[in-house]
Amino acid sequence: MHTIAPRPIRRPAGQRRVEILDQTRLPHARHWLGLDSLDAAAHAIRVMQVRGAPLIGATAAYGLALGLEQDASDQGLAAAAARLAATRPTAVNLAWALGRMLACLAPLEPEARPAAAWVEADAIAEEDAAQNRAIGQHGLALLQQLPRRPDGPLQLMTHCNAGWLATVEQGTALAPIYAARAAGIPVHVWVSETRPRNQGLLTAWELREAGVPHTLIADNAAGQLILTGQVDAVITGADRIAANGDVANKVGTVLKALACAHRGIPFYVAAPRSTLDFACPNGAAIPIEEREGDELRLVAGLDEQGGTARVRQIPLDEAVCNPAFDVTPAALVSALITERGHCPASAEGLLGLYPEQRHA
Repeated sequence: MHTIAPRPIRRPAGQRRVEILDQTRLPHARHWLGLDSLDAAAHAIRVMQVRGAPLIGATAAYGLALGLEQDASDQGLAAAAARLAATRPTAVNLAWALGRMLACLAPLEPEARPAAAWVEADAIAEEDAAQNRAIGQHGLALLQQLPRRPDGPLQLMTHCNAGWLATVEQGTALAPIYAARAAGIPVHVWVSETRPRNQGLLTAWELREAGVPHTLIADNAAGQLILTGQVDAVITGADRIAANGDVANKVGTVLKALACAHRGIPFYVAAPRSTLDFACPNGAAIPIEEREGDELRLVAGLDEQGGTARVRQIPLDEAVCNPAFDVTPAALVSALITERGHCPASAEGLLGLYPEQRHA
């Protein structure tokens, strides 16, 4: 059985710095990058050297710890948190992690903050890893209920990357797939490439590393595969889930949900507690990040000599629209999978798993 690769963020023993797997270099090169300052951590989040909502949250926690190494005053703490909060607007895990860090650190004297920050950031990372493992088991229970094909493996589809590259360990949407493989269930994964950032290529790389059978598809092929019965279920991650169960995820997600609803097959969303935003009433209140147009205009890849290159496929003056996320209405989601179990995508469903939020 193949094993899952190391975590994409790590802290060398005894050191007040972290290392990340630079995801802008994948899938062509595996390159570890050291983060030793607040500026480096903020840059890594903003330019997507780290991406995936849970991993962004963990990186932000470590980024705050790095910032306090330089200035642990009240002003330094507030400025570092504000700097990190401004890097990416949609993934609520970022704000959640910073809020948790501030609640821990603000009451302390400045001289006690740096050491405490590293302890709390480590705790956030370890909790995410444990939640990912739990999501895998709860998602496995749903996959085990799907009708099995007599002539082949369970056919699953993903969108974007929500595996171990997007979290601290194992992933959200991919965690049940890894659990299914470990349980002896044959699976095949249809991997949507997820333009323009092509994060599906990271999923394909990750599945190949783990020995999971998969096929990469153009985003626009997903509807055809779903509607012709070649997909048994779709499972994605999320960047924010509103209190009513609406889901913000990488742009293109809602198209798959619509196709699943028409075909009558499950559309699952897997995410940890840090992705749930009980203060956000519905999807209309979720800010949608608009990224720079050159992500559409330029294509990255390898040149004939094997070096990385960016090639322009759209003229510089061509008007483009590049929203990074879309919102899938709760009515299109078959179940939400969290570390506490699975539930309907609704306010009551979420409160059933998190009853403490009724009076928060």
